[in-house]
Amino acid sequence: MTLINFARSEFLWGLLLIPIMFLIWRGAEVGKRSALKRLGEPALVSRLSENVNWSGRRWRVFLWFLALTFLVIALARPQLGSEVQVVEQQGIEIMIALDVSQSMMAEDIKPNRLARAKLDIGELLTRLEGNEIGLVLFAGDSFIQFPLTFDAATARNFLDHAHPGMISRPGTDIGDAIETAVTGFNERLSSQKAIIIITDGENHEPDALEMARRAAEEGVIIYTIGFGSPIGEPIPRYNDQGTLIGFKKDQDGETILSKLDEVSLQRIAAETGGKYYRSSASGRELEALTADINNLEKSSIESQFETRRVERFQIFLLVALAALISAELIPDRLKKVAQAPGGLYRVKP
Repeated sequence: MTLINFARSEFLWGLLLIPIMFLIWRGAEVGKRSALKRLGEPALVSRLSENVNWSGRRWRVFLWFLALTFLVIALARPQLGSEVQVVEQQGIEIMIALDVSQSMMAEDIKPNRLARAKLDIGELLTRLEGNEIGLVLFAGDSFIQFPLTFDAATARNFLDHAHPGMISRPGTDIGDAIETAVTGFNERLSSQKAIIIITDGENHEPDALEMARRAAEEGVIIYTIGFGSPIGEPIPRYNDQGTLIGFKKDQDGETILSKLDEVSLQRIAAETGGKYYRSSASGRELEALTADINNLEKSSIESQFETRRVERFQIFLLVALAALISAELIPDRLKKVAQAPGGLYRVKP
């Protein structure tokens, strides 16, 4: 059995006001007639009001309340039946490349670079909702952690589990991360494609600029976000229990300082017409990045069939309008036919 669904069912509470309004009107009518009786002799009053269209007045009131009832129902947006429509999702394809090398554990950004980067990516997933987003994890090697998706909840779940131990090869190879990210795009779609690289910029391989040029040739724009301090921060080492046991040292026993390489990140972004942003405590770089991405040309990135209920409020609105017009066409007084001298009849207004 097909039932009527109401998109704004809260408006149906307005139907409770209609019987209350009717009682108020009814009370006013009784008071009016009582006052009319006290006005003078009943015969005189009856004679003065003999051409009043009492029946028409009752019909007019009925039509007013009918119009009000159907108007309230129309506001509740009644829906009956359904239809299948093709819905196209407009947006761009975005691959986020997250550096999970040991240097991202430096604590010049609290609690550490990697933890803060994951929080920022979570914020980007919210800000960039409606676009397809995938994630690449990289250090000395790289892989796609999750492919392009609209499912932000699943993406966050994968993101939460990202850590340096997921890639055994040490170092930071931004060029390989770019190459891996490019393979994650859908070549069959002509939509704009963008890569967001989140790293401290300490690139240990020389091919990052070359990979950026190749990406630019394929129409990919690269944005980079730098985490860390140009001054440098030691890289902590933890045991299996998560206890700090010291800091990473070089072959000479000197503590290694991980420094933010902003120049490299600026060059990589510039090769593709993108921009470089430096991470800040206020998160203003996320606002700027989101604004830049939202200004990119969007196109259809997904088409899907969607079943939607058919709106039927127009019928109720039409009935309400017809009732109001009909009420206004009912005359308040009837034309009186009286007999004139000579047996003729004349019409009195």
